[in-house]
Amino acid sequence: MKIDAHQHFWKYKAETHAWINESMEVIQKDFLPEQLGPLLVENCIDGCIAVQAAQSLEETKFLIELAEQNTWIKAVIGWIDLKAVDIEDQLIYWKQKPILKGFRHILQSEEPEFMLSSEFLRGIAALHKMNYSYDILIYPHHLPAALLLVKQFPEMRFIIDHMAKPNIKDKQISKWQEGIEKLGQQKNVFCKISGMVTEANWKNWEAADFEPYLTVIKKAFGMDRLIYGSDWPVCLVASGYKEQYAIYKQYFSDSSSLEIENLFGGNAKRFYQI
Repeated sequence: MKIDAHQHFWKYKAETHAWINESMEVIQKDFLPEQLGPLLVENCIDGCIAVQAAQSLEETKFLIELAEQNTWIKAVIGWIDLKAVDIEDQLIYWKQKPILKGFRHILQSEEPEFMLSSEFLRGIAALHKMNYSYDILIYPHHLPAALLLVKQFPEMRFIIDHMAKPNIKDKQISKWQEGIEKLGQQKNVFCKISGMVTEANWKNWEAADFEPYLTVIKKAFGMDRLIYGSDWPVCLVASGYKEQYAIYKQYFSDSSSLEIENLFGGNAKRFYQI
């Protein structure tokens, strides 16, 4: 089974999706399963994982409802207030929805120390207790804090979204590489190869721009802990679905058939327990 392990749905509202600024006008509209479904079929992908894009419980409910209506949505990564005093009670409630496999907070908008606060760590511990995974959405300057976070929970399933967003546009790699390699040494941490085109020059990128970063990621995590995701529809600011998918298919074309099968589906099934 081929899986796109990272994409979003939303009914666009300027106040809810304030991060979609004027330079991203192409995605200032609704994106729902009826738009993604044909793209998956066209690219021979069997299913997807819907990831939160807004920080509300309404978002989590919205994604679960879409998954219940579309069986090719194989999992949902929702949002929850990890600092809530009643976090365990909330998670017990969400266990009624087995399509919900994990959670994410938009850590890239927080200071690095946010993820090391006692309240946040208590929330992560609750996720681990309830067998949920956690998606880590960060920039390179968050990598040292992320390492400290995952080291405190060596048995929990963590995954780095978008390779921690290296600055591909300006060809910055050394500091990111140092941090990502240390995270790769933690065997409970996976990494999504996704979101690359939006970190490059939107109007003038080429496949060769991404090769140094993919080489680092492949070496750091190995083929059994890498997972493909399109980041649709965010990718549309810089690329069509087929074009961004082609970057990864081409780069990993020399891998074994089993490695390719795992990269584009098998590893996602294992990590998210699909």
